[in-house]
Amino acid sequence: MTTRDPAGTRDRILDALETLLLDKGLSQVTLDNVAATAGVSKGGLLYHFKSKDALLAGLLRRVTDRADQQVRAAVAQGRSVAEWYLQAPHPEDDADAVELALYRSMLAAMRSVDAPQDAARAETDRALTEVMGSWKTALDNEIEDPVRAEIVRLVGDGVYLRALLGLPPIEPELYRRVVARLLETGTPPA
Repeated sequence: MTTRDPAGTRDRILDALETLLLDKGLSQVTLDNVAATAGVSKGGLLYHFKSKDALLAGLLRRVTDRADQQVRAAVAQGRSVAEWYLQAPHPEDDADAVELALYRSMLAAMRSVDAPQDAARAETDRALTEVMGSWKTALDNEIEDPVRAEIVRLVGDGVYLRALLGLPPIEPELYRRVVARLLETGTPPA
């Protein structure tokens, strides 16, 4: 008799999706290839993820869980949610480079689902909305001024987008000053 581990199988499937995205590229992300890489049948994959959209939403939620763990670790170390949100990824750092590559591939995959937007991308769009909403809520809970909270979110999103697009980072000393200004207490920035 064998015992089934649905969570373990689900993790194996998501591991396989990550591997394909990072090692082979978006063109190799098919349900058949993900199932084969995970060592499950296509039916087994579809048991856990009803569609490619659901599979991508699962990966997005997994990446979000990692980010949430990073936030908790940063707060435990005495940093604020805003400081975490405003950190600039460093493509020369191996961990950041892998994360950027995964996000880049995941975003491309989410926008390539072969069906009308309202039907095929509903779950990934919902997952992305949940993620962005939870980060907005965390910033709103931490920063009293809603305008300042929104500016922090927009700056953090913009800095991360620059990194995703492979654009040169903002000059570090200037960015350090931008972050310091955004995190100043007192009157909101004009």
